[in-house]
Amino acid sequence: MELLRGSFLEPVAGRRFDLIATNPPFVITPPAVREAGLPLMEYRDAGGPVLPTLLPALGEHLTGGGMAVMLGNWEHHAGQDWRERVGGWLPDGVDAWVIQREVQDPVEYATMWLRDGGTTPERDRAGFEAALGAWIDDFAGRDVEAVGFGYVVLYRPEDADDAARAPWRVLEEITTQPTTPLGPHVAQVVHSRSRLAGMSDAEVVSLHPVVAPDVTEERHLRPGDSEPSVILLRQGGGFARSVRAYTALAALVEVADGELSVGQIATAVAALTDADAKALTARMVADARALLADGLLLWE
Repeated sequence: MELLRGSFLEPVAGRRFDLIATNPPFVITPPAVREAGLPLMEYRDAGGPVLPTLLPALGEHLTGGGMAVMLGNWEHHAGQDWRERVGGWLPDGVDAWVIQREVQDPVEYATMWLRDGGTTPERDRAGFEAALGAWIDDFAGRDVEAVGFGYVVLYRPEDADDAARAPWRVLEEITTQPTTPLGPHVAQVVHSRSRLAGMSDAEVVSLHPVVAPDVTEERHLRPGDSEPSVILLRQGGGFARSVRAYTALAALVEVADGELSVGQIATAVAALTDADAKALTARMVADARALLADGLLLWE
């Protein structure tokens, strides 16, 4: 273990790493709140926004195949999608996955962090109300409607061919509660998405997918119906995603045991349903990409 003292990335200037894991002081505490009497709590607050400067710099510290994982907060501004805001901080030439897992309104956010620091109405009502008012006024003055919290994962492509492609970007909201450790799932998803980003549709057609062992299927039928009105594919691990599937996609997952390719399955389903083979194959390729990317389908 090597311990270096310094501000953020300054002590490791010019160095690259296979893995960067950080829980930076990302709490958004306006200066007006400290002026109202709340001290700077460096364990959670850097005295200013962290992610807009930290994220762009992380890309230069990753080796080929290297990954960075971190937590963070970001503001939701009136008239702007949070994805646009956070997406502007992502480094060039690096794949990125941003997961917003929770959103808090300004009052809820400020109250939580005031209590975290020991400022409560039970102990000091005047101090609490002064700090809370300053926090809310700052957010209101900057059109902050809410604050998002979640994970940021960055990945630098491993080889020259992979690095030549356009980086993939996924910024999404996931509110499910994972029931298993996320580390292995995140690594597998990043690896799959990075491989898929360099694949043409023709290459995906030739893949021989296997349904992940934690995936189950749920069918809903009205009494007396022979065909389900809703088919759900549920992921037991990872982020516990639920995917609504049409009949052909459900058939793909049901027979995905590694023996048949996506193209072979699409051709067979088209023949059985009298569907247009070309159109069904194109749709199935797009949906197979999504299931492979999210870990519901696997391949060698």
